[in-house]
Amino acid sequence: MTESVERRVLSLWQRWGKTAFGRRLYSRVLAYMVPYSGSIRPLVLRLEPGYVRIELRDRHALRNHLHSIHAIALANLGELASGLAMLATLPDDVKAIVVRLEIEYLKKARGRLQAEGWADAPAGMITEPVTHVVHAEISDATGDVVARLNVHWQLKPKDTV
Repeated sequence: MTESVERRVLSLWQRWGKTAFGRRLYSRVLAYMVPYSGSIRPLVLRLEPGYVRIELRDRHALRNHLHSIHAIALANLGELASGLAMLATLPDDVKAIVVRLEIEYLKKARGRLQAEGWADAPAGMITEPVTHVVHAEISDATGDVVARLNVHWQLKPKDTV
């Protein structure tokens, strides 16, 4: 039996996440597995069930006309943080998809950013679709929060459509 994506997310991190090279390698593999999120070139710094910290380097391709990181790049980063934090808590028989994303932009995002995501493990067995809210924050190099997200994930058994 092949390893589920959810287990692979955590097991690859546990294998590679201890060194700077391993974290870069993990982040490249993640970008391949999730191409749209990979387009912002995130660097996963820490991952454990229910928590993730990701770094985003400021670069021209992510900027808007105001010379700050584009709002949708921030949404992409926050959604990725919420998803990794949550996926690392899911049992093998559950799948997830975003059904709603709320983001509050607090200030222009410039320079190196860090996103943190926090997820509680779902309560009980998932036998029918349920919504699970995961929180994320994005901060700049000075520690100021530039955006906050609440990401609503629909969780349901893998054997359903």
